[in-house]
Amino acid sequence: MESNAQLKQFIEQMERQNEEKAEINENIKDIFAVAKSSGFDTKAMREVIRLRKKSAQERRELEEATDMYKHALGME
Repeated sequence: MESNAQLKQFIEQMERQNEEKAEINENIKDIFAVAKSSGFDTKAMREVIRLRKKSAQERRELEEATDMYKHALGME
């Protein structure tokens, strides 16, 4: 029966984590709302946040590939 108790513990831990994640997501949403009301472009902010997660090398490679694709599609 130990496995039943352990399973219950895991489930309860995951439920607590999901509650905390929901709270954090709501806080992030609120921060973006305040930034938007202050005149900031939240799409650009999200992109900068996404890019900051990457290394300089990863950003360069992405930029090179994006430029190549834009050029191939006549977007430049």
